[in-house]
Amino acid sequence: MTGRLATATEAYESGDYSAALTLLNSMVDDGADAGVLTLLGRTFQKLGLEKDALDLFGRAVDLDPTPEALKRAAASAVAAGDDARALLYGMRLFLLQPDNANVAALVASTFIRSGDPEAANLVRAALVESDDPAHIHLAANLYAGEDRDPAVLTVFRKLANLKADDPYAQATYMAIARDFCDYEALADLESRWEKASWDTATSTPPLLQGETPYANLLHCDNERLNRLATNGTPARNRSKPAVAARPRMSRKRGTQPLRIGYLSSDFWSGHATMRLLQAVLTLHDRNRFDVTLYCHTHEQFTTAETCDRTLWGRIVPIHAMSDGQAAQKIRADGIDILVDLKGSTAGNRNTILNENVAPVQVSWLGFPGSNTNIDCDYVIGDPIVTPPSSAPFYHERICRLPETYQPNDPFHRALPHPTSRAELGLPEDRFVFAAFNVTRKMTIETIDIWADILRQVPDALLWVLVDGSVARENFARAMAARGVAETQIVFAGKAHYESHIARLQAADLGLDTFPYNGHTTTSDQLWAGLPVITLRGRNFASRVSESLLTAIGLPDLVLPDKQALIDHAVALARHPEEIANLKQRLIANRDTAPLFDAERSCLHLEAAYERMADRARLRLPPASFDVPALPERKGRFR
Repeated sequence: MTGRLATATEAYESGDYSAALTLLNSMVDDGADAGVLTLLGRTFQKLGLEKDALDLFGRAVDLDPTPEALKRAAASAVAAGDDARALLYGMRLFLLQPDNANVAALVASTFIRSGDPEAANLVRAALVESDDPAHIHLAANLYAGEDRDPAVLTVFRKLANLKADDPYAQATYMAIARDFCDYEALADLESRWEKASWDTATSTPPLLQGETPYANLLHCDNERLNRLATNGTPARNRSKPAVAARPRMSRKRGTQPLRIGYLSSDFWSGHATMRLLQAVLTLHDRNRFDVTLYCHTHEQFTTAETCDRTLWGRIVPIHAMSDGQAAQKIRADGIDILVDLKGSTAGNRNTILNENVAPVQVSWLGFPGSNTNIDCDYVIGDPIVTPPSSAPFYHERICRLPETYQPNDPFHRALPHPTSRAELGLPEDRFVFAAFNVTRKMTIETIDIWADILRQVPDALLWVLVDGSVARENFARAMAARGVAETQIVFAGKAHYESHIARLQAADLGLDTFPYNGHTTTSDQLWAGLPVITLRGRNFASRVSESLLTAIGLPDLVLPDKQALIDHAVALARHPEEIANLKQRLIANRDTAPLFDAERSCLHLEAAYERMADRARLRLPPASFDVPALPERKGRFR
């Protein structure tokens, strides 16, 4: 057989496939080894008979399952469109060569093609170190949305280098670098972003087009530029809401309750939004306001819910509806005012608002800014986060609640006894600054300020929420480069809400982030009795802590510039008696100041809705307005 195989091989290599086929067929009749089956299969491939070739390669694998034989069979299965056998041979090969990027790419691509992208994640790690552009693109697809695995940083760095002119690749890498505290990468990326943003008078720089509105706010406090970040916004672009196409408001004032619809994916009690909003929804005057929640909350949260969500309003699940079907349902329900609680954040259903579903459409609470390409008549703010100077940068009109735009729930929010420093591993005799915003908000500007404070108070600690080994290593390296001793940093991990509120009480002073402040994070700290120091900002996202501190009666913790903030934080650290006074004021004000007065917030909000409805009844266009403050109360029942 050896002589005939040699002759057949010679015929194959010379291109005489018919002669090779004749010889090989006679050898198969006599019984064939893996070599004969493999050569016959390759001959069938040359003749365009891929499925026949695959059968032969499979028989060769059964006789001699070498990596080369498995590779050939898997490749033939892909060529023949037989995904089942491609996975069979591909996975067998992957078990033998788990670091082989080519094998991983074959298996992952087959899983994706067969409709099982989750299974492709089983082999994605083998693609990370490859420099093959096809492997990089495939890995980027598999790691998209990942925020825990450090491999994502490597993958998207390679993609950004590969696609240096692609604004989406650059913006994605910038966002991931923030999550992992890669300040060296951020310094380079932000430098290029700033250069590209110098001239935006006539066009939008590509880098801005690649950023989502939320990602842009994390590092840019320029309202003119914020609205140019359009990645992820709806395709429709309107300079004004299409009021004329909206349903008419038919209910006369005082005759029937206003129908208020709230649209969100966050209607479950464990979400930060509901820690703010739950009491207001419960307190709505049902004689004047008929409340419906258009809920696209994921089932994993609603099925595990322990509270009675029907206390918040009538619940209409729209998770399984298309945007068009949901819009039709909202119109059919005769909603007067639709309030979107998501804005330009993950999980939104913004295109519903572009279907002209209600006479009045409002954005509130979820997104701190103007919602590009979304048909909203109003944004709900307050005199601090949305002053009159902001109006030119909003296509919406601005409704200003009198004290703060942010409601807070004092009834359902946990307020446990404090956790001791000993339990938390914190020393009793050192001043503790707490920084509990998410890492993506900890910008270069922010850590520069923190480092300056810590250098001046070398006995102080920074207790900082940075999770994951890579992010912690990067953060510690960046602070060391700024002259901060390693012994001044204590890392905290994520915790359940009740445990988080309990531990916050062990700190002395909260440090805010810039330009994107703590929002619910700041109100959580104030609720726990922890003062927070912040800067006066230039856009909605950077003014939120000022709004909250003013509403709790601590405006003196809002500083006009970086140096003033640094000086004040250092002075407080050197005079702990001042911290004791601040905490006493904060705790006293918690029960009397507007910030945690949910009833007051609800009444102001309802006054805003009535004002919006009055204009809509008269077919007047939306107009900015300020809600007058109710008379202050000395105290209130909890």
